[in-house]
Amino acid sequence: MCLGIPGQIIEIIDEQQMLAKVDVSGVRRQVNIACIVDAQHPVTDCVGDWVLVHVGFAMSRIDEAEAAKTLALLEELGEVEEELRTMRASGGAP
Repeated sequence: MCLGIPGQIIEIIDEQQMLAKVDVSGVRRQVNIACIVDAQHPVTDCVGDWVLVHVGFAMSRIDEAEAAKTLALLEELGEVEEELRTMRASGGAP
């Protein structure tokens, strides 16, 4: 199952290419943040944002409380471990 999993942007890797490093429950992964950037929220303002990550893209910004609720629910459903295994297998660093 593919789903959006919450993560926090911890670093901008390439401002021009709109690439950032996101921490998802301890797994750090490069993602494209083009979907969450606009004139009012440029790339440089994204560090610290909580986002929903899906197939290497930050699809939307969410608040920290929503991220925590979503992670807790996914953990209850057993989905987080599967997604983290997939992320690690595809090059995410622990």
